[in-house]
Amino acid sequence: MKRRTVLSMEQALSLPHATLRFAQLGWRVIRIEAVGGGGLPGDPNRYIGSRVADDDRRSYFIAPNVGKEAIALNLKDARAHEIVRRLLRELDVDVFCCNTVPSRYASLGIDPATLRAARPDLIWAGISAMGPRFPEAPGYDPVLQAMAGYMEVTGDPNGPPMLSGIPVIDLKAGDEVYANVMRALLERHETGRGSEIHVSMLQAAASWLTTVLPLVDFDCAPGEITRAGNEHRKFIPTNVYPARDGFVYLAIGSDVQWRRLTAIPKFAPVANEVRLTNEGRHREREAIHRDMAAVTAQYPVEEILADLAAAKIPATRILDVRQVRELPALRDKLTRTTMPDGRTIRMQPMAVDVDGARTELPFAPKYGADTRRVLAEAGYDGGQIEGFVAEGVAA
Repeated sequence: MKRRTVLSMEQALSLPHATLRFAQLGWRVIRIEAVGGGGLPGDPNRYIGSRVADDDRRSYFIAPNVGKEAIALNLKDARAHEIVRRLLRELDVDVFCCNTVPSRYASLGIDPATLRAARPDLIWAGISAMGPRFPEAPGYDPVLQAMAGYMEVTGDPNGPPMLSGIPVIDLKAGDEVYANVMRALLERHETGRGSEIHVSMLQAAASWLTTVLPLVDFDCAPGEITRAGNEHRKFIPTNVYPARDGFVYLAIGSDVQWRRLTAIPKFAPVANEVRLTNEGRHREREAIHRDMAAVTAQYPVEEILADLAAAKIPATRILDVRQVRELPALRDKLTRTTMPDGRTIRMQPMAVDVDGARTELPFAPKYGADTRRVLAEAGYDGGQIEGFVAEGVAA
């Protein structure tokens, strides 16, 4: 695959997640951060978490930003607008990305029309809360989880709405940028034309409501589109059950699997004629969960899992994050970076193995670390660059 160049005005998580996926492919990713603003310089996420390298590269910032370059420009200054356009041309940029509110695109000089005038085959991609029709709406994952119904369907049915433990909407929006940029590159290869991509975090999140939103028009019961705790709303029994020394999660996805489950001697007491079909099991849902728990509580986790594995029934103990990274299916897939002090840091795996991809990436850059070098590459001489820095156009 040809190495591409991505220029990205990015902060927080949604867009850095997308551009990380490009960096893993070996593409060049240059992140633009702000100059000025009255607070700490650059991406606020630089200052979130424990100090693991230095003050502007804390723990929450590192993993989404390895393998990238960092420049700092004051896009409130028209001279910085020209710098961006020059970078597009001189660095042969394929993709420009941003994740600020759409109302700021024009004033920052990064609106699609302006940048595609400078480079007509440019692929322009932006993430915002609800797209250009709602240009002032800020996009924060927890708020979008509440707005998109995710909190309503997450948590105990007798408890309050609950956030997911992972910022799933940030990550979903980033994956949509990744996927749609790939689509746009294919179209450009066929037509020679660039593209304009607007990812609405709300719309992207709602696209995942496949198992609940359509049920509204089927006159569903209220319980079908609200919190169900750890159980599956449709497949019975799929739930977490207590064992003598912990918990087991098992999933019965068909009547065949139910028969295999109840053929295991210890689970035979949970069977009856009504429960032979999933429809019947729905009618006795609460009783089945009580009966299952009464069985599993008598045995250790490993014994239960051994029986379920022999019956080809999906099941697992509930793992913490430390255990997850040691799973045989994952531990050799983890990506890595090296701290300034030489320590190796293990990070999340790539979503899909790609031949030739980078699984060892350079450490996340300091704020403005590459400004002078990148501007020089675009043809600015030393005096011009120092002038930009002195006058607050760059940092």
